[in-house]
Amino acid sequence: MKQIVRAFDRFLSRLHGVFVFWDDPDCMFRAELARARHEIVLPGAVIPAGEKVLLIHFWNEQMPQISLEGPDMAMALRTSRMIVSSFRVLARLLRSDPQMAGVRALGGATVLFAAGDESGAEKLFIRLGFTMSPYKSPLGRFGEFWENFYTWALMWAYNAVSLRQRRLLALHRTEAWMTPEKFLLKYGTGTAPQAHEPHEMGAEGDS
Repeated sequence: MKQIVRAFDRFLSRLHGVFVFWDDPDCMFRAELARARHEIVLPGAVIPAGEKVLLIHFWNEQMPQISLEGPDMAMALRTSRMIVSSFRVLARLLRSDPQMAGVRALGGATVLFAAGDESGAEKLFIRLGFTMSPYKSPLGRFGEFWENFYTWALMWAYNAVSLRQRRLLALHRTEAWMTPEKFLLKYGTGTAPQAHEPHEMGAEGDS
């Protein structure tokens, strides 16, 4: 059953044009060029619906695995390093790839926390530079339930231990966004890892 979920995830990734921007074991994310489903309000910027955005997706196959004993400091440090390394490479792509021109915001939705819950996950996203807001599903609560169900299935298929503290009906989606200007200011400086160059757009690999 887990193989079916993973195969369906790969199918949807290809269907939506999700791509690998850095083919490296330290990369935690993939990305997707899309259009904003609704207005996105950020500090100093309002992005109208329909504008070009870059969705950031967790790369399930490369997420650090939670051990049976639960997360520890070593996992937290590795996760932090992977996030920053991935974002630095993504910032380089944002500067150099012509297909990134016109991107008005970067981010997406997550079930890692509920907006305003002051959890460790929310504080991490704030430190990373994102602005949070409640999720707005185009299909309302019905659509959000099925999106949560799919996310729950992915967590079960790739890292079942992570479900210990997560019940399907208790999942809440939160949107996290950042302007490209702020993203480049935060991650476009310093030296990005050079082990593997970012993929060209559409070079999906095993996504």
